[in-house]
Amino acid sequence: MYPSHLYTIGKMSNKKCRFSCLIITLVAIIAFVNEASAQAEVEPWGNITGIRHKGQLFEFESSIKVQRGDNFVSTAKERQRPHYKRNGDEQIVTTSIDSLFIKEVVEDQSAGKIKVTVTLNAHTDYKFDAIYFCMQLPNTDYSDGKQRLKGVSDTSKNYLPAGQNYDGTATGAQFKSSTRHLMIGFDEPETVRIRKDISNTGDPQLYVTMQLNGLNKGDTLQKTFTIKACGKIDRTTINLAVNTSLQGRPFEGLGGNFRLQNAKFDPEVIDYCLQNLRVAFTRVEMPWRFWQPVQNVDPTAAANAGKLHPAVKNAMQMAHRLDSLGIPFILSAWFPPNWAIVGKLNFRPVNGVWGNPLNKDSLNATYKSIADYILYLKSKYGAEPKYFSFNESDLGINVRISPQEHDDFIKGCGAYFASHGVSTKMLLGDNSDATTYHFIDIAMNDPEARPYIGAISFHSWRGFESATLQHWADAATKLNVPLLVGEGSIDAAAYSYPDIFQEQTYALKEINLYTRLLAICQPLSILQWQLTSDYSPLIGGGIFGNNEPLHPGQRFWNLKQLASTPKGLFAMTITADRPNISAAALGDNSRSVYAFHLVNTGAKRKIVLTGLPDGVKELRVFTTTKTRNMEEGSPIGVKDGKAKFKIDATSYTSLMSQ
Repeated sequence: MYPSHLYTIGKMSNKKCRFSCLIITLVAIIAFVNEASAQAEVEPWGNITGIRHKGQLFEFESSIKVQRGDNFVSTAKERQRPHYKRNGDEQIVTTSIDSLFIKEVVEDQSAGKIKVTVTLNAHTDYKFDAIYFCMQLPNTDYSDGKQRLKGVSDTSKNYLPAGQNYDGTATGAQFKSSTRHLMIGFDEPETVRIRKDISNTGDPQLYVTMQLNGLNKGDTLQKTFTIKACGKIDRTTINLAVNTSLQGRPFEGLGGNFRLQNAKFDPEVIDYCLQNLRVAFTRVEMPWRFWQPVQNVDPTAAANAGKLHPAVKNAMQMAHRLDSLGIPFILSAWFPPNWAIVGKLNFRPVNGVWGNPLNKDSLNATYKSIADYILYLKSKYGAEPKYFSFNESDLGINVRISPQEHDDFIKGCGAYFASHGVSTKMLLGDNSDATTYHFIDIAMNDPEARPYIGAISFHSWRGFESATLQHWADAATKLNVPLLVGEGSIDAAAYSYPDIFQEQTYALKEINLYTRLLAICQPLSILQWQLTSDYSPLIGGGIFGNNEPLHPGQRFWNLKQLASTPKGLFAMTITADRPNISAAALGDNSRSVYAFHLVNTGAKRKIVLTGLPDGVKELRVFTTTKTRNMEEGSPIGVKDGKAKFKIDATSYTSLMSQ
């Protein structure tokens, strides 16, 4: 795990030099009117990705763009250092682009309506061509559409083809397709640009000019607008078909990372998680730089002499605790000692480059140092790791090695382990993201490395596309070794805006990814980052400054529901005939035990599940939503291999055979 950016945020000025008001209204064709509150989907960097209505997400993506010549800088994931918080019905984001400070307040209102207030403040004289409030509409919804502009004589009454560009001043605009109707209205004429050809995806884009030709230091500009989205709710029945004839790789269950970083808050979270979750696989840190800070000083002798560093002792005690519970663990090293690397240890990126390469002249001493740690851990604490890795060495968090060096290290350290009585195998990859899968290619195709590779690992922070995830599944199939998601979650920067952890949006995206990982990658385990106070799945207890009593939130209940999967099941194929549903199937035909995990990212609807074995007559059902905590419903009957039931909107539902 690693931080993703190093920017700073300043305070907003109260001085106002300009004020204007912009009103935007999104309207979709609906079968009936519903006055339920809107649910704005707001990313913690400020982009609004749609509005939910009865669980249905009406998608678009807003952003704030600054233009200088042909260059555009936008609010986007990991491009700034934003802060996020919720205040009742308001979601508040503060961020900056250069010296332009931005505050965005998104307020949920009624009948699919939200109010958005954007305040811009220049902390220095800030030169630019234009600042835009932008909306990108999904081409899948508007590809067959048409558009018109209000207040423009040639288009105010007649629709134009949706692909036609437009620049000019208007009092409003409309986009209409067979499934969506978007209406935009302004209190006063605004400079508007409509573009489709500048998007890589062909999505229609609307640019509303907020300011031209720069701002002076201290200038403040505020725009307020509303967005209303409602429409026909897709409640079409989803047909799921499971094939239990083939059993894939085993799934041992939910895992977790236990890297100790906060002596004050970690213990209570760890205790709660271990007492309330079935944890099947774990990962702990080897505090390598504290284990052997000096190359020519024997770390084992120093430890035996009572000089074991507290960080090492705590990490070893953590490993012992997990091992005593019968939970296998990975041992991963983050920060190396200075003698083992080239240059001075980098705790932050230098010129955009993370980490340090290993010192090739010290490789034998490196192998010995790691082996000595494992042997001491086994001798004094009775615990031996299943696998060893350098954390995210593809990126350099904090050892940085090339694919060839990764291959060489696996062979060199693996051979040293084998010749010195260490049964720990090497972990192939343990990559920072799914996207960097080529990092493992050399070692994967090296027959000399194969005897030392015990499993493959990647972290799920980026690279959610099915084709990307499939590369990891294929690698595990090729080597016939387990695949682990060594760090599981969706946003590496979320520690800097921790209020997002309490949002339904985050919880749903996280468990949706885990369900897809189960279906596509067939991992042995998904190891949550973390089951400590860092990225805590619990709320309160003083963590992140929240002094509520420590209690589980939606993310924890999602994890508990996943962790309740029976032991010893194997991946099975399951398919869906509609979008907005992710499904994973697990089972053991020899015991007639099956589990199905479903994430519905849309409206409440009916599900028909077919292909169930004859021995399955009833399914227990558990549901977690924003308001339901792994709540068990009435059992679902199975007849002729078929089960029919309803699934809640924006929910995580698990079915377990009786």
